[in-house]
Amino acid sequence: MSDNLAPLFSGTRALRRPQVLALSGPDAVAFAQAQFANDVPSLADGHWQWNAWLTAKGRVLAVFQLLRLDAGQLLLLCHDGGVEAMAEQLRRFVFRRKVTLAHADAFAVEAAFQAPARAHGAAFAHLDGGAIELDLGTAAHPRTLRLVPAGTAAYVDAAELAWRQWDLRFGLPRLEASQQEQWTPQQLGLDRLAAYSVKKGCYPGQEIVARTHFLGKAKRSLALLHGDLASTPGDAVTQAGATIGTVASSAGTLALAVLPLDLPAGGLEVAGAAVERLELLDGLAR
Repeated sequence: MSDNLAPLFSGTRALRRPQVLALSGPDAVAFAQAQFANDVPSLADGHWQWNAWLTAKGRVLAVFQLLRLDAGQLLLLCHDGGVEAMAEQLRRFVFRRKVTLAHADAFAVEAAFQAPARAHGAAFAHLDGGAIELDLGTAAHPRTLRLVPAGTAAYVDAAELAWRQWDLRFGLPRLEASQQEQWTPQQLGLDRLAAYSVKKGCYPGQEIVARTHFLGKAKRSLALLHGDLASTPGDAVTQAGATIGTVASSAGTLALAVLPLDLPAGGLEVAGAAVERLELLDGLAR
C-alpha cells in the first residue's frame, strides 16, 4: 500500500466523533432485541457485539458496538455520533417498556494502536478509574478503544483520520448522514462483522434482510479502494466510463465502495482519478 496514509500514532489519543447511548431498565435487552438487527439476548454480560439499526425497508441507519453491562444496562458505542437524534427516534417505540435512553455524555472515547491490557475479543474489561476497555484489533494489527470519563484528554484531528482509515481497512463502514438509509446490511458487508442475525425474531427491516440472505439476492458488497486523491461519500465509481458503484465511506485516500459482486477485470476510477482495489482485513468480527 502507498505510504500516503495517515501515520499510526503512539500512545492513546481521544477521538471526537464517537458518542455513547445508554439503554437502562428491566426491558433494555427486550427493547434492543426488537429494534436492532443482531441477537441481543444471546450476548453475555461483560461482552459486546457489532449491531445495526435499520429502517423498515432494511436500509442501514447506523452501525455500532453494543455492550452488555448486565441484563438492565446496555451501551451503544456509535462511532459516527448522532446519538441524540437516534435516542429521540427510538423513544417513539418505547411504549410501556421499562427502559430509558440517554446520551451517556459522561464518557469520552480514546484509541490506541496497541494490544488491550485486559480486554480480549468480545469480552470487554473494566479498568481503574471507571474506564471500559475494548479490543478492536487482531494479533497482527492490535487496536484498543477505551470509554473514559469525559474531559480527560485533548483531541488531535490526525489521530482521528488514522483511526478511521484503519476502520475502513477492517471493513467497518463509517456512515456520514448522506449515506444513511442508502444501503442494506449485505451491501455494506456487515456479515463480515457478524453484525446482524437472520434467525432472530422481528425487527425493522428483518424481512428484507432475511429474504436477501436466504434467496441469495445480494448482488453488491463492500470493496476497499485506495487512490492518490481523497474521495467523498456519494462519489461514483466508474469503469471504462460507466458508473458501476458508489463510495459509501471515505477517510483521506481510502474509501469503502459498494460494487457489484461480479465486477469484471479492468481499471477503476473515482472522481476521474484512478484507484486500486485492496483486500479487506479480517478479524474484526466478534
